[in-house]
Amino acid sequence: MTIVKIGDATVEVEQTGGGPDLVLLHSLLTDSGAFGRVVPELAKHYRLTLVNLPGFGASTAAGATIEDYGDRIAAIFPALKLAPDATLFGNGFGGFVALAAAIRHGDRFGRLVIADSLVTFPAPAREPFRIMAAKVRESGMQAILDTAIRRMFPEPFIAAQPDIVAERKRALGKADPSCFAQACLALAQLDFGQQLKSIRNRTLVMTGELDQTTPAPLVRELAAAIPGAQFCEIAGSGHCPQIEKPAEFVAALRGFLD
Repeated sequence: MTIVKIGDATVEVEQTGGGPDLVLLHSLLTDSGAFGRVVPELAKHYRLTLVNLPGFGASTAAGATIEDYGDRIAAIFPALKLAPDATLFGNGFGGFVALAAAIRHGDRFGRLVIADSLVTFPAPAREPFRIMAAKVRESGMQAILDTAIRRMFPEPFIAAQPDIVAERKRALGKADPSCFAQACLALAQLDFGQQLKSIRNRTLVMTGELDQTTPAPLVRELAAAIPGAQFCEIAGSGHCPQIEKPAEFVAALRGFLD
């Protein structure tokens, strides 16, 4: 792991592989280890930069809004001397952060890939983030682990993959509760609205067919809001296709990048 200093903050990253630069941002409910099932294949073709978002590993808090997170991530491109044609990928929360980076700093990287993120959350879907924030502040990360797993994975996957579920619970349980709560509240207030039409990066938006946290029809609306964006749906997957459907995820990503 490498620590990148951005002002008085830190961002923990790991770099592996060789080839064009590909930066990977995980979801709210995982750490950078969520890419473990796809790293061996992707590292054959790309130089990967796996980022731990605030609250995971040594990465420190970013601020109150998704834009604050986006500014932090955009700053790692010059700090690490990443190529100007680098690709930025984000899943879930990482996708929202990547969108904010593209809106505000899209000239710092090339292509953009978003998995399971939205233009904004409908009003009823905002309240669970506020509830999770309150629970972790009061009782720590253990209070929301079961809820988080069910937001992350479809029930058949949970039943069939107990080892992966246990691994993800362990990783999430290590998150900093204050940072996690801050991220939840940032998600509860985000609304990209008309800002998305300013994105000029060539973009792929993907979704898991079975995702209940960011449902596929709403992800399709995100793709429609970004000029020229391509859209693909990964059959049988929930919120984290790189975990649930690694071969299909790699094929979709490489089909766009190569």
